[in-house]
Amino acid sequence: MTIACLAIFSLPAYSADGKLIGTAGLMQVEGSGGGGIVPWATLAGYDSQEQISVSVAATQVDLDDYRLATISGAVSFYDSVELSLAQQRFDLKTLGGEIKQNIIGVKYKVYGDVVFSDFPQISVGVQHKLLEDGIIANALGADSDSSGTDFYVAMTKVHLGAIAGYNTVWNLTARATKANEMGLLGFGSQTDNDYDIMLEASAGILFSRHFAVGMEYRQKPDNLGLGEEDWIDYFVTYIPSKSINLTLAWADLGSIAGAQKQSGLYFSINGQLW
Repeated sequence: MTIACLAIFSLPAYSADGKLIGTAGLMQVEGSGGGGIVPWATLAGYDSQEQISVSVAATQVDLDDYRLATISGAVSFYDSVELSLAQQRFDLKTLGGEIKQNIIGVKYKVYGDVVFSDFPQISVGVQHKLLEDGIIANALGADSDSSGTDFYVAMTKVHLGAIAGYNTVWNLTARATKANEMGLLGFGSQTDNDYDIMLEASAGILFSRHFAVGMEYRQKPDNLGLGEEDWIDYFVTYIPSKSINLTLAWADLGSIAGAQKQSGLYFSINGQLW
C-alpha cells in the first residue's frame, strides 16, 4: 500500500468571517460540503448571508487494489445555496486502467444553523453524475453506463461543550440513489433499476478550535449482486485557519467489484480561496 503524496499549497487568507472555525465542515469525495464520504447540511465555505465563498479540495483514497482521487470546487452563495463540481479518477491498480466520473452538485439550505438554531440545520441536495467511459459498468450489467442522479436530505448539528466541555458535531443524511459504488460502476442494473433510500451518518468531537476526530458511515445499495458493502471511516482533521484544513482517515470500503477487504488511507486538503 502506498500513501498519497499531494502538494501542500498556500491559500490566501481571504476567508469570510461569518461562521465559527470548523463549522463549515469539509468537502467530501463527491464535491459537496460535509464530511469525507458523506454530504452534510453545511455549505462549503464560511460565507455569511451577505457573502460568497469559493472553496477547493483534493482528496485521495489509497486502497489495496484501487486508488480514488478527486479534485473539486464549490461556490456558496449567501449561506443559502451551494454549487459544486468534482472529477473523480478511479485507478485499477491491480487490473490496470482507470474510470473517470464528473459530478455536478447543487445544495439548498432549507432551515436553521448548525450552531445557533435549536434544531439541526437542514439542507436538500442533488448530485448528477456523468461517467466518461462506461465500458466496465456496461460489462457488469449496469442499467445505465453513462449517467445517474442522487437526491439527498441532510441534517447537521453542532453542540457546544456537550462532552466534557468539548464541542461535538453529528450529521444524518438520507440519499435516494441508483449508483453502483458511488456511480463509478454505473447506475442500477437490468434486474434492479429502482431508487433505494440509503442512510449515511457522521459524528465527531472538536478537542480544540483546530483539531477534530470522528467517524462516518455510508450505506450502499447492491444492485449488481457483487456484494457491494457499506463504507466507514475514522478521521482526524486539523484546521489551522479558515483558509485551509487537512484530514487524514482510515477508510474501510469493503468489497469493490469482487475485490475483498478494500481499506486504506484517506487524505484530503481543503482550502477556501475567498
